[in-house]
Amino acid sequence: MRITFITETWPPQVNGVALTVQALADGLAERHHCVEVVRPGVTRLDGRIGLVSARGVAIPRYPSMQFGLPAGNSLRRRWTARRPDMAYIATEGPLGLSALRTAKALGIPVVTGFHTRFHDYAAHYGIGLLAPLVRNHLLRFHRRAQMTLVPTRALQAELTDAGIPHVRKLRRGVDTRLFTPERRDLELRRSWGVDDTAPVMLCVGRIAAEKGLVLALQAFRALQARFPAARIVLVGDGPRREALSAAYPEALFVGTKRGTELAAYYASADLFVFPSLSETFGNVVLEAMASGLAVVAFDHATAQEHIANGIAGIVVPKADPRGFVTSAYQLGLDEETRRMLGNNARIVAGRCTPEAMVSEFEALLHSLVREDPDDCLRAVA
Repeated sequence: MRITFITETWPPQVNGVALTVQALADGLAERHHCVEVVRPGVTRLDGRIGLVSARGVAIPRYPSMQFGLPAGNSLRRRWTARRPDMAYIATEGPLGLSALRTAKALGIPVVTGFHTRFHDYAAHYGIGLLAPLVRNHLLRFHRRAQMTLVPTRALQAELTDAGIPHVRKLRRGVDTRLFTPERRDLELRRSWGVDDTAPVMLCVGRIAAEKGLVLALQAFRALQARFPAARIVLVGDGPRREALSAAYPEALFVGTKRGTELAAYYASADLFVFPSLSETFGNVVLEAMASGLAVVAFDHATAQEHIANGIAGIVVPKADPRGFVTSAYQLGLDEETRRMLGNNARIVAGRCTPEAMVSEFEALLHSLVREDPDDCLRAVA
């Protein structure tokens, strides 16, 4: 098949959408499909994938990220000259909307991915009155696709009830060779000011209002009052970093980490706390589980899908923020339970392979299009 991905985020940007889309594109290219990715950036080849330029504008407060500008005319020319069998649209911004309209006009099947609850973000950024408008845009966008992919059964049911046809669950995967307890690093822990006995809480992700990080920091303060040697490490960056680091000077804000360095941070911690309710999934939870960490999270997204409460982590009702703080505090004090939960979490994560994700994605695409073998293996210019 010849598949075009359209996305407004792509590595080296670090977020769940960028990394998931890259994993899907890489996986299809490894299976000898012809893959191109249209995103803000320059046109170039990246291994077997053609990265196609689209114009973009920096996002306020996130200067390293861009949203794509409409590209209907250039996409029409490109796709008329070299028609893809399928367009996968991962983001619903101006670039994604122009790609949707162009693909529909040319009769190209469209699969969309519902990756981000932008309407839930509105209240965190002072534009809560716009949330219904944002939600309506998202629903209209995905109703026009032949298929919409989501990572959880709960989101599948929610979008189906909202009138989006053909919503399918696509599992997420995690690289258990990269994220593994074997990367635990005592020297790294010493750089945090702890030995191998003091509990270390870890958060990984964007330092932003919608992530609910104050709950994690409150849990840490409660733990530190009982166990003064305890630490909390926050990996990532974002608009709330400066304010939170000033309010919680005892917390370690270490910035963005990638690859094996990130994997070492996971494995060298003892407890992963994930207080967000804004995610559609939360890849970082699977990464923590693969790293053998006990997880405390709300009954939402990844935790709802993959964590049996009290067996592979602690799952807290969404309406109980105090329960989240208490659970994280208590687990921080209980080394034996942390070890048991972390071992079970590693087993669960081992079932969520990237290969299975790509196989499911490939099968879903095949269900919508007949493969045209015409020069499909040529590189995308």
